[in-house]
Amino acid sequence: MAKRATKRGAERGTLPGRRDLIICGASFAGLMVARQMAGSGADILVIDRYEIGERQTSACAIPTAWLKNLGLMEAEKQRFKSVLVHTAHGSTRLKAPWSFSTFDYRLFCDLLWQDCDATFETAKVNGRAESEAGGQIAVDTARGVISAPLVVDALGWKRILAGGAGYQPPDAPLSRGLEVHPAARSDEFEVWINRRYVPAGYGWSFPAGEEVRVGIGSFDPNFGVRRTTDLLAEDNGLERDGYQGNWIPHRLRPATGDGVFFVGDSAGHCLPTTAEGIRTALYFGIALGTELRAVAEGRQTRQQALAAYHQFNEDHRPQFEKMLRLQQILPRIHPRLVKPILKAFSFGPFGRRIFNR
Repeated sequence: MAKRATKRGAERGTLPGRRDLIICGASFAGLMVARQMAGSGADILVIDRYEIGERQTSACAIPTAWLKNLGLMEAEKQRFKSVLVHTAHGSTRLKAPWSFSTFDYRLFCDLLWQDCDATFETAKVNGRAESEAGGQIAVDTARGVISAPLVVDALGWKRILAGGAGYQPPDAPLSRGLEVHPAARSDEFEVWINRRYVPAGYGWSFPAGEEVRVGIGSFDPNFGVRRTTDLLAEDNGLERDGYQGNWIPHRLRPATGDGVFFVGDSAGHCLPTTAEGIRTALYFGIALGTELRAVAEGRQTRQQALAAYHQFNEDHRPQFEKMLRLQQILPRIHPRLVKPILKAFSFGPFGRRIFNR
């Protein structure tokens, strides 16, 4: 089992200079890449500003099959076979062809990390360093400059290791999410599509054992979600406790740039319309880890890995663009039509096809 190498106080010295692979970011995407690299023989450093599993920024819900297939069922908190959707003109239950599970974020990350053989250190990543030579990419951190021929940015929507100006909300293609985590129990996996809470977006209530994760996601980054998150919690008789939130990318971005690999939110690997970013982070993390493993084992060069991963990302662009167009269309649908459209999607063959797709 891999051990955390986090140090405190006087022990928190300068990081070692060179590695074979540096993974910046230790959440879903970064840990999935590290897990795919286990046993490759590469000297891998995973760095993050926080401890592994320390900063949950998601409601942490995923199709159950992902937990099963990745051997992460121990992290499951609660399972649901349907989604109860509330609209301004009534509610309808969507029967999905597969179940959803909420899970414990820290345990999920710990389980991923157990299957890694990398080293972990806490350090804030400031960006690219200027001194790069011999095929090395230098990363400037709060604990010194480190370098490797293979570098992954899994740091989130800020895309810190990219060149040029970064995204600046609210002017960037980012959605906005905020939720509370009151202590409560429920058996319903619920979604609200109602302009009482958000003009363009949706609300949710995802039970997770001893707590309920209630929040608002707005496709419009200029719409403040604090007030309506509070309103949704109040309407459901819940306390406003345990706030957490983040910006959510809703446009696919290039997965490579200047020799760096991007994965997860830093590559825009978050589905428009649904704002799901966990499945996609794991999915693209597996793909990237496979390419990097081939480099570590001498089966391809870094340039070949960059090209292959770039193409893999671009092959998915049409699907992401279709979902973005749907995201843009949904707020224009008359509220009275939302419920019948949802029922048609849920129970008809077209709806089942879309769900599976």
